[in-house]
Amino acid sequence: MTDELPAEPSASLPELRASDADREQVAEVLRDALAEGRLDMAEFEERLESTYKARTYGELEPITRDLPAAGVPAPAPAVSMVKRPAGAVGTGDWASRIVGGEGTSRWGVAVMSGFERRGRWTVPKRFNCFAFWGGGVVDLREANFADGEVVVNCVAVMGGLNVVVPPGVEVVVRGIGIMGGFDHGQEGVAGAPGAPRVVVTGFAFWGGVGVERKLSKAERLRLREERRREKLERKAARRDELEAGLD
Repeated sequence: MTDELPAEPSASLPELRASDADREQVAEVLRDALAEGRLDMAEFEERLESTYKARTYGELEPITRDLPAAGVPAPAPAVSMVKRPAGAVGTGDWASRIVGGEGTSRWGVAVMSGFERRGRWTVPKRFNCFAFWGGGVVDLREANFADGEVVVNCVAVMGGLNVVVPPGVEVVVRGIGIMGGFDHGQEGVAGAPGAPRVVVTGFAFWGGVGVERKLSKAERLRLREERRREKLERKAARRDELEAGLD
C-alpha cells in the first residue's frame, strides 16, 4: 500500500480580486445592519471605508462575518446578499418606533448654557424644554415615541430652541411669541401612514423656537450610497452596450 501525497491546494478564493459589484453588496449588508441597530454609526463608517478599500475577497469577508447574511463573496458576478428593508432609522418603519412607556427623558433645560436630546431615545407623551440666555436642540430623527402623538413644550426667554423632525412626521405648531416667534414652516406637510404627530407648543419672549425637517445622518449616508450604486450600474450598462456594439 502506497502513501497518497496530499493534493496541492488550488487557488485560494480569498486571493481573487473583488469587483465593484462585490463591494456594493457588502455595503448593502452594512446598511441593513445600521438600520437594524446591529452597528452604530462609528462602526458603520469604519466598515464602509474598509469595504471600498478592499481589493480581494479575503479583505471583504471579515467585514460582514458577524452580521446576518454575511459570507465570503463568490467569484460569480453577483454575491448572495439580502436587500435592505424598506424602512430606515429616521424615516420609516413607524410601527416599530411607537413603543409606549414613559420616555427616557422628560426635560431639557438651558440657563446660560445649552442642551441636546438626540440619537436613540424615547420621546415621552410630553417633553418640556426651557432656555434662558441659552439654547437647546430636541432632535427626533432617530428617536422612538411613547405615543402616536407627542407634545414638545418649549419655553424660550431670550434664548432659542430648535426641534428637528424626520421626513414623514406631521407637525403642528401652537406656540405663542411675544417679541419672539415660533417657526410654522413645517406645518401643513402630510404625515406618512403610521407616523407619529408632533405638537410644538409653548411660549417665546425675546427668543425663538425653530422647527426643521431633516434626514438623519444614517439616511443621508444610505441615499449617498444608493446614488453611488446607481452611478455604477449606469456605468456597467454603458459598458455592456459598448461591448454589444463591438460584437
